[in-house]
Amino acid sequence: MLGILDRYVLREVAKVFLSIVLVLVLIVASMLFLRTLEQVNVGGLGVDMVFRYLRFELVRDIPSLLPPAFFLAILVTLNRLSRDSELIAMNAGGAGPPRLYRTLLILALPVAALTAWFSLVLQPWASNGIHQIRLQQKEQAAQIAGLQAGRFYVEEAGQVVVYIGEIDRRKSLSDVFILDRRGDRSRLVVSDGGLHRIDEATGDHLVSLTHGHRFDGNPGSGAFLVADFDDYLVRVPGADTQRRPISKRSTMSTQELIGSSELGDRVELEHRIASPLAIFTLVVMAIPLVDISPRQRTSGRLMLAFLAYFCFFNLQRLAESWLETGATPPWLGSLWYQFLILVLVYFWLLPETFWVQRVRHRLSTARGGGGAKAV
Repeated sequence: MLGILDRYVLREVAKVFLSIVLVLVLIVASMLFLRTLEQVNVGGLGVDMVFRYLRFELVRDIPSLLPPAFFLAILVTLNRLSRDSELIAMNAGGAGPPRLYRTLLILALPVAALTAWFSLVLQPWASNGIHQIRLQQKEQAAQIAGLQAGRFYVEEAGQVVVYIGEIDRRKSLSDVFILDRRGDRSRLVVSDGGLHRIDEATGDHLVSLTHGHRFDGNPGSGAFLVADFDDYLVRVPGADTQRRPISKRSTMSTQELIGSSELGDRVELEHRIASPLAIFTLVVMAIPLVDISPRQRTSGRLMLAFLAYFCFFNLQRLAESWLETGATPPWLGSLWYQFLILVLVYFWLLPETFWVQRVRHRLSTARGGGGAKAV
């Protein structure tokens, strides 16, 4: 049964947690929205796909937001209770750190379950949705970055210039102008129409022109070759749209990863498990980082909290990279960093614990008593 103090602490932490999550989601959503608009501006994304793409991106990033938000909510709430002398009053009434551990771990259960649902179920679904949108955009010439109607496409330091007057949804081109200055001769190609497609192997643009004219020669020289053609193929290197790559493993369901024996699939699975597991680890790590007494200096423990937070989430990337590259043995996995950071924090705070201070006090008392007898 939860007592009045338990419900009070749960309510305060839950309010701060929801507020932090709301602020973080709004910040991330605004950043993703601006990045999505940039993709629309360069033609990498269709206008009709903006909100669908934004929804998938937001759902994919939420599992990485919940653990730090919960950790920050516990620190903010407990520091406020300490500043108002509520923690020391609770400790004097018998509701000390063990009671806080039990109460916050109870709150961590639904938060970890929600994080696991996002990480294990919704995250691969969102990654697959983003992947499908990008594949769909590749199939629509009107939405491909760099090749848009009414714009010049310049490649290889101006050696290749492409202009397309109009592109429809059936990949048909009209009013095509291509200037190719590579080699010892310049080639100018004009055509009334053609088709466009993407080479899936290289990502290059393949422009197939029909019924046009070709002019080969150098400006200022009378030696020009003029020819008409019925079919003409031009390969234009694909443009870098600066989008974050999506691996195929991120689109795989969790059930598929569990049944796989590949090391890369195991790394992806442990990456998804890390977020809900971090909820419990951060709870156990956050409580000793808050001083019970408001008279004690809190700056040192706050610095330790931020340092632990920074190391925690940066070691996650390193541990996953080391496991995938073989730097660490497979039996160790990639989740060891959570236990390591937890041990280091408790080891650092060990001299300030009640039991160590009690032992010190007894030793100092014994030495003082021994000195008095000697005198």
